[in-house]
Amino acid sequence: MLIAEDLLLLLYDDETGKPITGSPGLDYSLAGAVLIELTLLGKLDIAEQGDVVKAGRLKVLDPSPTGDAILDQRLAYVVNKPGKRPKDQIGAMSKKLRDEVLVRLAERGVLEQDQGKVLGLFPVKRWPAKDARHELEVRSQLESVLKVGTTPDQRTGALIALLSALNVVPKVVTDAVDKRALKKRAKEIADSDWAAEAVKKAVTEMQAAVTAAIVVASSSAAASGSS
Repeated sequence: MLIAEDLLLLLYDDETGKPITGSPGLDYSLAGAVLIELTLLGKLDIAEQGDVVKAGRLKVLDPSPTGDAILDQRLAYVVNKPGKRPKDQIGAMSKKLRDEVLVRLAERGVLEQDQGKVLGLFPVKRWPAKDARHELEVRSQLESVLKVGTTPDQRTGALIALLSALNVVPKVVTDAVDKRALKKRAKEIADSDWAAEAVKKAVTEMQAAVTAAIVVASSSAAASGSS
């Protein structure tokens, strides 16, 4: 499973098949998860001072395909538009990404596509869980880190960092008594040294990129609404 697939499973309610958070945050976080995955695979990195591209920009280390269609499409996008900041990439990279991940998970039998209508008129798709075994494993790892205090692996740490950026940790780990402490622990994980330097840089940049993209989108929506 991709990090983006695990993230999407956590961000959709198993019973209702609806997302627990809205756009654009969900979509941007999925794009951020893809970029983190490509960093884990040694395909991308965040440039530093003295690199060919400016510090803080995306740097291509290996443009060869990964063999995964979702990753390769986004990798090709970065290869064709090199040297941009992550926050300037994730908007375009998020396009159709959620649908691609949902369909893939449904094809694997993890989710079920439920086509219905609102008020008997308007078509709507829901994606309830069909086989929740993998998601339960992911949730178990999250709870071990957030509630017990175990050290996360790189994938779990990345998930927690993205959930923290979206401010949805209490919506994912719903049985925590002290939600403030839970959010604090998630932020501590996001800021701590649990990953290799390249991955940690990518996660930090993706957190900032997701937050910045949400702010920009919200500001644009507010401006449109007031005009």
